[in-house]
Amino acid sequence: MTPRAKGILSAVVGTIFWSTTAIFISYLLEHHNIQPLTLAFWRDLLISSALLLFLAVRQPGALRITRRDLPFFVLYGFVGLAVFNGLWSYSVKFNGAAVATVLAYSSPAFTVVLAWLLLREALTLRKIIAIVLSLAGCVLVVEAHRPDVWQVNLTGILVGLGTGLAFAIYSLAGKWSTKRFASPWTVTAYGFLFAALGLMLTQTPQTALSMGPRWDGWLILAVLALVPSLLGFGLYTLSLRYLQAGTAGLIASLEPALTTLMAITLLRRPFENVQWLGMGFILAAVALAQNESTTLEKSNVALEETVMS
Repeated sequence: MTPRAKGILSAVVGTIFWSTTAIFISYLLEHHNIQPLTLAFWRDLLISSALLLFLAVRQPGALRITRRDLPFFVLYGFVGLAVFNGLWSYSVKFNGAAVATVLAYSSPAFTVVLAWLLLREALTLRKIIAIVLSLAGCVLVVEAHRPDVWQVNLTGILVGLGTGLAFAIYSLAGKWSTKRFASPWTVTAYGFLFAALGLMLTQTPQTALSMGPRWDGWLILAVLALVPSLLGFGLYTLSLRYLQAGTAGLIASLEPALTTLMAITLLRRPFENVQWLGMGFILAAVALAQNESTTLEKSNVALEETVMS
């Protein structure tokens, strides 16, 4: 399997796991006494604890970081993850789930532009078209094309766009980490640890333990953290070792389409024709991103062969 294929597979499988998290989160928020920021805090803490324990047993060398790494993890965990989770919670509150999803998936645009400015990734016409298709597809899939859905104010829009920017920072920091850390699981473990520390500042003993002794709620929260969340974020971070940050971000835009498909399958929710069109736009954007990655890989091989000759 080529590095590009490994990256695409990791990003797609990670996005599939991600797309199931909305089901768990919605169930917990609707049926248990827990607030969004409290849920995010426990999720991040459980992910980091499980990964740190696993690495201590299986790969103790992967736990070694230096003092020079701390600023990176503050940016990666506290800004990229904790701020993203916090802004996402409030974006849903201000904007509703549909508009919040569309605004969050402004992240591929932020990622591509920032990667061009900071990482010198090429800003091509294909990427620009893929961004437009991805955003349009998200609008149609979550039915944000209906005027009544956009009951937002300026604060709501800014908070929503902030989720996209925070996720772009997370993606770019993850891409940079591939040059410094040997294992993506090291980055994921410490990133979520710093995210949990950041979210802990939003909690009191009362809010942190608001779910009480209901074991079924804690079990669902543990499954959410240790299966779709851990594997989703971990595999996405792994994909950044093989793909450009902008390409990985565009593949991640499959999430709302996959979540909607699961809603159809599990909840028997009807799917409108315009939503199928939106899914087609997202798939076309992902195909363009993959094609762009293939073209760049071939160009790099050709350049290496020219230099060798």
